[in-house]
Amino acid sequence: MGAADAIPGVSGGTIAFITGIYDELLMSIRAVDVDAIKLATSFRFRELWTKINGNFLVVLVSGIAIGVILNLILIDYLLRNHPIAVWSFFFGLILVSAPLILREIRVWDIRTVIMLLLGTVLAYTITVLTPANTPNELWFIFLCGAIAICAMILPGISGAFILLLLGKYQYVATAVKELDIVVIIVFIAGCVTGLLSFVRFLTWILKNYHNATVALLAGFMVGSLNKVWPWREVVEYTTNSKGEQIPAFDRSILPWDYFNVTGKDPQIFLAIMLMALGVFIVVLIEKLAARHKNKI
Repeated sequence: MGAADAIPGVSGGTIAFITGIYDELLMSIRAVDVDAIKLATSFRFRELWTKINGNFLVVLVSGIAIGVILNLILIDYLLRNHPIAVWSFFFGLILVSAPLILREIRVWDIRTVIMLLLGTVLAYTITVLTPANTPNELWFIFLCGAIAICAMILPGISGAFILLLLGKYQYVATAVKELDIVVIIVFIAGCVTGLLSFVRFLTWILKNYHNATVALLAGFMVGSLNKVWPWREVVEYTTNSKGEQIPAFDRSILPWDYFNVTGKDPQIFLAIMLMALGVFIVVLIEKLAARHKNKI
């Protein structure tokens, strides 16, 4: 989830859905409430740990942190040097995940279909928006954290891409790499605030409007496929902290146009193989999760 959330176009929520921990994740975060604060202030830490599913959250948060670090080291290198391979793998992951999620819909009706189409159109529209020029003040960094974390928890909506649209992806990434403690703390505070607020709303609509919500989330995943399409043309550049020009925004193109536009090999066979690998991994995880539930 950490590696996915740090990549514009891929959602950590998608990974949570694929691995079958999404519901437990929402319920665990939702458990951090006023009663949890009362338990903490009265030093009843054992009851607090049980209430918030502490073991699960600590392991998950640790994994996310490691994933973010690995992204800065490994996936950042892979995206710069092997973008088609990386995006093909993620494309396969998301492509097969949407129909798997749709299996959770108990009854199909016109409202469910409309929500599926709405999610698809909304997510696709987000992927083609142009990044904005925004201020660097701390209040805006806090707001960016609150907005981005809401996207990160949603399958199909990339929190990193929302940061890109808000014009703060490179700014926050640089702050993490350079250990700008003030910016990091303000951004995390925004994330925590947004997460605790949004999860309550999300769990409520999942409980009361399950079919329509699942259809909307699946639509988000389908629409986001445009952003993880392996063959892309850079249409806008930005300058990083080192004064280097780096891609800021791109668009999807057909694989047979890729060579004419970029002069590079479209690697179609490799892309198909890695898409298939992504599909295989999701199906394997789904089978293992189902077997685990049956044992329980």
